[in-house]
Amino acid sequence: AFFWLVSLLLASLIWFISVHLSDQEDSKLQYSLLVFGAAVSVLLQEVFRFAYFKLLKKADEGLAMISEDGQSPISLKQMAYVSGLSFGIISGVFSVINILADSIGPGIVGIHGDSPYYFITSAFLTMAVVFLHTFWGVIFFDACEKRRYWCLGLVVASHLITSGLTFLNPWYEASLVPIYIITVCMGVWAFFTAGGSFRNILKCLSCK
Repeated sequence: AFFWLVSLLLASLIWFISVHLSDQEDSKLQYSLLVFGAAVSVLLQEVFRFAYFKLLKKADEGLAMISEDGQSPISLKQMAYVSGLSFGIISGVFSVINILADSIGPGIVGIHGDSPYYFITSAFLTMAVVFLHTFWGVIFFDACEKRRYWCLGLVVASHLITSGLTFLNPWYEASLVPIYIITVCMGVWAFFTAGGSFRNILKCLSCK
């Protein structure tokens, strides 16, 4: 979570400096800078996810050295899951905290013709982002470990696409549906990456 916060701080600084060095009266330019800031934020998040992977690898080697059997007590898959979940939770908190603050009032959502589904769609979007970061963490760590660079590229690309789709709001159908399709696809990919199989699903459903 700390690594995600540092990436957000750096992205915010870059966007803040860009805005103040540009023409603040030009609305199209400011919108372009907002899109640029979102893209920079995504790239920095993935850079810090990689930095955290390298840090955990060093820590894992140290734990293996001091353990009695020469094995680390924590597996890479466990670290990937926890890392992704932490990224997702802190990202979700920052996504929804301002929305919750606005919900206190004053005013009523939709009174001036805006969408009355603003809060519920924001909640579903936040939930998708939390799941996505968890899935991305599992896939990303496995790709780093096995040096599958095309997997890393797909994770970064899907993160960029997900972030870009949010700019379609308040046309929520055009943003939420593709984002949830990406979430399901990433979830299935992460499931098999973590060692899951159809046999495991059948065992789970049959309570064996």
